[in-house]
Amino acid sequence: MIELQNISKSFDGIEVIKDINIVFEKGKTNLIIGQSGSGKTVLLKSIVGLLDIDKGNILYDDIVFNTLNFEDKKQLRQKMGMLFQGGALFDSNTVEENVMFPLDMLTNMSFDEKRDRANECLKRVNIINANHLYPDEISGGMKKRVAIARAIALNPKYLFCDEPNSGLDPKTAILIDNLIKEITIEYDMTTVVNTHDMNSVMEIGDKVMFIHNGENWWEGTRDEIFNTENEELNSFIFASKLSRKIRDLEK
Repeated sequence: MIELQNISKSFDGIEVIKDINIVFEKGKTNLIIGQSGSGKTVLLKSIVGLLDIDKGNILYDDIVFNTLNFEDKKQLRQKMGMLFQGGALFDSNTVEENVMFPLDMLTNMSFDEKRDRANECLKRVNIINANHLYPDEISGGMKKRVAIARAIALNPKYLFCDEPNSGLDPKTAILIDNLIKEITIEYDMTTVVNTHDMNSVMEIGDKVMFIHNGENWWEGTRDEIFNTENEELNSFIFASKLSRKIRDLEK
């Protein structure tokens, strides 16, 4: 479980995140949705500690993350997995080396142990016989799956995904959504996903938070989202569905 208590973040005196309270539940896919510039990326970076918040608390299973010292934060980060937008694989590293990277950085495992763990994770995301390929030799969907394998290499308790379907065709996007959902249940993780894709909301949104102008404007389940009278949320849903249809027609 991750709990945000009255967190705020400003840049140059402009408040980008405003007094947000929410609980992200264990074993569920918790989605943060909102239009570009709404503050959802700043929120995600704040949760994982890439940005320091101005006020409030971020709790990981009752541990107040933002008050920890550097070493204690490092220890907690070993329990986090991160899927970056676009995958963010290292172009000069092979598929296997990319998945081994967090093991190299944060563990004392032997090379054979790290390679075995990398192969186990690659197998879990259905990447077979691609260990020695480089990112530019595999498809966009495969890159996302390799990035997921890297994110789970440390057997994390918490998984963070930033726009996991960015740049993918609808069929591949659904596969990635389902994989994230399956892994969340299998590892019993607290998963937080930033997305603007309403298809993702309907596929895997156990809990959904709509952020508007830096504020928690609405939260609920995917079953509740189409029955809301929240004007801004309804406008976002309509715009998202229209944008998706246009992209589909262009492909």
